[in-house]
Amino acid sequence: MSMIGEYLRVTAAELERAIQDPDWALGFVEEAQDAEAEPAPAEARHFSTYKTWDMLRFLLSRAEFPVNVIHGEEPFVEDEDWGYGPPKYLRPERVRLAAETLRATSYDQLVSGVDPAELTSAEVYPLGWSELGSLEWGRPWYGGLTQFFEAAARVDDAMLVWLD
Repeated sequence: MSMIGEYLRVTAAELERAIQDPDWALGFVEEAQDAEAEPAPAEARHFSTYKTWDMLRFLLSRAEFPVNVIHGEEPFVEDEDWGYGPPKYLRPERVRLAAETLRATSYDQLVSGVDPAELTSAEVYPLGWSELGSLEWGRPWYGGLTQFFEAAARVDDAMLVWLD
Protein backbone atom coordinates (compact mmCIF):
# COMPACT_ATOMS: atom_id res chain seq x y z
CA MET A 1 0.00 0.00 0.00
CA SER A 2 1.26 3.48 -0.83
CA MET A 3 0.99 6.75 1.02
CA ILE A 4 -0.42 9.45 -1.25
CA GLY A 5 -0.62 13.22 -0.62
CA GLU A 6 -4.16 14.43 -1.34
CA TYR A 7 -5.76 17.88 -1.75
CA LEU A 8 -9.27 19.17 -2.34
CA ARG A 9 -10.12 22.78 -3.16
CA VAL A 10 -13.14 24.00 -1.23
CA THR A 11 -15.04 27.27 -1.05
CA ALA A 12 -15.25 29.16 2.24
CA ALA A 13 -18.79 27.82 2.76
CA GLU A 14 -17.68 24.24 2.05
CA LEU A 15 -14.78 24.63 4.48
CA GLU A 16 -17.08 25.82 7.24
CA ARG A 17 -19.43 22.92 6.60
CA ALA A 18 -16.48 20.48 6.64
CA ILE A 19 -15.34 21.88 10.00
CA GLN A 20 -18.87 21.58 11.43
CA ASP A 21 -19.63 18.19 9.89
CA PRO A 22 -16.53 16.03 9.25
CA ASP A 23 -18.67 13.10 8.07
CA TRP A 24 -20.09 15.33 5.33
CA ALA A 25 -16.51 16.38 4.45
CA LEU A 26 -15.36 12.80 3.96
CA GLY A 27 -18.35 12.03 1.73
CA PHE A 28 -17.74 15.26 -0.20
CA VAL A 29 -14.10 14.31 -0.74
CA GLU A 30 -15.02 10.83 -1.95
CA GLU A 31 -17.59 12.25 -4.39
CA ALA A 32 -15.06 14.76 -5.76
CA GLN A 33 -12.42 12.06 -6.20
CA ASP A 34 -14.87 9.80 -8.03
CA ALA A 35 -16.26 12.59 -10.23
CA GLU A 36 -13.08 13.85 -11.86
CA ALA A 37 -11.42 12.30 -14.88
CA GLU A 38 -7.98 13.73 -14.00
CA PRO A 39 -8.16 17.23 -15.46
CA ALA A 40 -5.07 19.43 -15.59
CA PRO A 41 -4.01 20.66 -12.13
CA ALA A 42 -5.10 24.23 -12.89
CA GLU A 43 -8.63 22.99 -13.65
CA ALA A 44 -8.92 20.26 -11.03
CA ARG A 45 -10.79 20.35 -7.77
CA HIS A 46 -8.86 17.34 -6.44
CA PHE A 47 -5.09 16.90 -6.76
CA SER A 48 -2.57 14.31 -5.61
CA THR A 49 1.18 14.53 -5.21
CA TYR A 50 1.25 10.76 -5.41
CA LYS A 51 4.17 9.32 -3.42
CA THR A 52 6.29 12.46 -3.81
CA TRP A 53 4.61 14.11 -0.79
CA ASP A 54 7.45 13.27 1.63
CA MET A 55 10.17 14.24 -0.83
CA LEU A 56 8.41 17.57 -1.36
CA ARG A 57 7.97 17.95 2.41
CA PHE A 58 11.71 17.46 2.87
CA LEU A 59 12.64 19.92 0.12
CA LEU A 60 10.11 22.57 1.19
CA SER A 61 11.14 22.27 4.83
CA ARG A 62 14.79 22.62 3.86
CA ALA A 63 13.83 25.81 1.96
CA GLU A 64 11.95 27.11 5.04
CA PHE A 65 8.66 27.24 3.14
CA PRO A 66 6.19 29.44 5.08
CA VAL A 67 3.09 27.22 4.68
CA ASN A 68 2.73 23.52 5.43
CA VAL A 69 1.30 22.54 2.05
CA ILE A 70 2.12 18.87 2.58
CA HIS A 71 0.18 18.17 5.79
CA GLY A 72 -2.05 21.24 6.08
CA GLU A 73 -2.03 23.47 9.12
CA GLU A 74 -5.33 23.44 10.98
CA PRO A 75 -6.96 20.20 12.12
CA PHE A 76 -10.70 19.84 11.91
CA VAL A 77 -11.01 16.16 12.76
CA GLU A 78 -8.75 14.98 15.56
CA ASP A 79 -10.06 11.46 16.00
CA GLU A 80 -10.68 10.38 12.40
CA ASP A 81 -8.22 8.80 10.05
CA TRP A 82 -8.55 9.55 6.33
CA GLY A 83 -5.85 7.03 5.45
CA TYR A 84 -2.73 8.00 7.37
CA GLY A 85 -3.93 10.34 10.06
CA PRO A 86 -6.53 13.08 10.36
CA PRO A 87 -7.11 15.63 7.61
CA LYS A 88 -6.19 19.28 8.02
CA TYR A 89 -6.93 22.43 6.06
CA LEU A 90 -5.48 25.68 4.81
CA ARG A 91 -7.56 28.84 4.90
CA PRO A 92 -7.73 30.96 1.70
CA GLU A 93 -5.10 33.45 2.92
CA ARG A 94 -2.65 30.57 3.54
CA VAL A 95 -3.47 29.11 0.10
CA ARG A 96 -2.66 32.51 -1.44
CA LEU A 97 0.66 32.74 0.43
CA ALA A 98 1.51 29.18 -0.59
CA ALA A 99 0.65 29.88 -4.24
CA GLU A 100 2.80 33.02 -4.29
CA THR A 101 5.74 31.23 -2.68
CA LEU A 102 5.41 28.13 -4.88
CA ARG A 103 5.39 30.37 -7.96
CA ALA A 104 8.49 32.23 -6.72
CA THR A 105 10.38 29.04 -5.84
CA SER A 106 11.50 26.95 -8.80
CA TYR A 107 12.09 23.25 -8.50
CA ASP A 108 15.72 23.87 -9.43
CA GLN A 109 15.99 26.12 -6.37
CA LEU A 110 14.51 23.40 -4.16
CA VAL A 111 16.97 20.72 -5.25
CA SER A 112 20.01 22.99 -5.54
CA GLY A 113 22.77 21.60 -3.36
CA VAL A 114 20.71 18.61 -2.21
CA ASP A 115 22.54 15.31 -2.07
CA PRO A 116 20.16 12.36 -2.50
CA ALA A 117 21.96 10.75 0.44
CA GLU A 118 20.31 13.40 2.64
CA LEU A 119 16.90 12.00 1.74
CA THR A 120 18.11 8.48 2.49
CA SER A 121 19.53 9.56 5.87
CA ALA A 122 16.26 11.33 6.71
CA GLU A 123 14.33 8.18 5.69
CA VAL A 124 12.21 10.16 3.24
CA TYR A 125 9.34 8.05 1.88
CA PRO A 126 9.59 6.15 -0.39
CA LEU A 127 13.17 5.00 -0.06
CA GLY A 128 15.42 4.55 -3.09
CA TRP A 129 17.16 7.92 -3.34
CA SER A 130 20.48 6.45 -4.45
CA GLU A 131 19.24 5.94 -8.01
CA LEU A 132 20.65 8.33 -10.60
CA GLY A 133 18.27 11.22 -11.24
CA SER A 134 16.09 10.42 -8.21
CA LEU A 135 15.68 14.11 -7.36
CA GLU A 136 14.04 14.71 -10.75
CA TRP A 137 11.14 12.46 -9.81
CA GLY A 138 9.40 15.27 -7.92
CA ARG A 139 9.67 17.93 -10.65
CA PRO A 140 6.34 17.29 -12.46
CA TRP A 141 4.48 16.84 -9.17
CA TYR A 142 5.86 20.12 -7.84
CA GLY A 143 4.78 21.84 -11.06
CA GLY A 144 1.29 20.40 -10.72
CA LEU A 145 1.08 21.39 -7.07
CA THR A 146 2.08 24.93 -8.00
CA GLN A 147 -0.60 25.14 -10.71
CA PHE A 148 -3.22 23.65 -8.38
CA PHE A 149 -2.50 26.17 -5.61
CA GLU A 150 -2.39 29.09 -8.05
CA ALA A 151 -5.82 28.13 -9.41
CA ALA A 152 -7.24 27.84 -5.89
CA ALA A 153 -5.75 31.20 -4.88
CA ARG A 154 -7.28 32.95 -7.92
CA VAL A 155 -10.80 32.11 -6.72
CA ASP A 156 -10.07 32.44 -2.99
CA ASP A 157 -10.52 28.72 -2.24
CA ALA A 158 -9.41 26.97 0.93
CA MET A 159 -7.80 23.53 0.84
CA LEU A 160 -8.40 20.22 2.59
CA VAL A 161 -5.14 18.24 2.91
CA TRP A 162 -4.57 14.60 3.97
CA LEU A 163 -2.48 11.49 3.38
CA ASP A 164 -4.27 8.48 1.96
